[in-house]
Amino acid sequence: MSRPAIRTADATGAAETGPADAIQAPGTDEARWRAWSGYEALPLAVLPERGHVVVVAAHPDDEVLGFGGAMAVLAERGVRLTVVSLTDGEGSHPDSQVVTPASLARLRAEELRAALAELGASQAEIVRLGVPDTGVADQEAQVAAALTPLFRDAELVVAPWTGDVHGDHEAAGRAARAAAHRAGAACALYPVWMWHWAVPDDPRVPWRTARRVPLPEHVRAMKRAAVERFVTQIHPLGPGPGDAAVLPPDELAHHLRPTEVLFQ
Repeated sequence: MSRPAIRTADATGAAETGPADAIQAPGTDEARWRAWSGYEALPLAVLPERGHVVVVAAHPDDEVLGFGGAMAVLAERGVRLTVVSLTDGEGSHPDSQVVTPASLARLRAEELRAALAELGASQAEIVRLGVPDTGVADQEAQVAAALTPLFRDAELVVAPWTGDVHGDHEAAGRAARAAAHRAGAACALYPVWMWHWAVPDDPRVPWRTARRVPLPEHVRAMKRAAVERFVTQIHPLGPGPGDAAVLPPDELAHHLRPTEVLFQ
């Protein structure tokens, strides 16, 4: 993740629009999501049993937060995985007094590799496109062109949801969907920030296209271990306000539940 301008939901579920820090803005409590009966109404997602799956992320950690459990399941099946990081996530701490953007890019790439190992996907190919953090929309056409050949033999392409209310995430999803269409590959989209700003049965969410991926307990444990590898995002880099954690515990809780969701 990087710090976005996001739409938030207040305690009543009413939407607010405007720039807000991902940590400071109020969001939907995870207990409310876990109490929602709507999960059981969602059809099961069908994941490939073999072949090649390409997972696109706007920033290193998006793919683990939104699709990490499913990646562990795919790795157990022997499915070949490619993870594409559009940006290096170097903009997550623009006011840091501790790390430079170049150092942060290197650290986040290392964290991603360690996280994939926790998921049993240490053999996954990682492709870094080097798009500037927060600049995916500015290079959307170029990103789609770069992704197209990577998708040629894919059984499935997975990318951030185009309605996630984060500019990089939405542009990543649009570019991936366009590239998948050109390559003749199926495409599914995973939400990340949606769990923060949306509420159960939210009419802004296309629940009719949603599919659920139940995660066995051992897979949930693998995903928890993978998420913990993103030290630069879940722990402060230093004592200053510009070095605060991007993903506090209440935000992480959205991504450690027994079910992941895909939009197809």
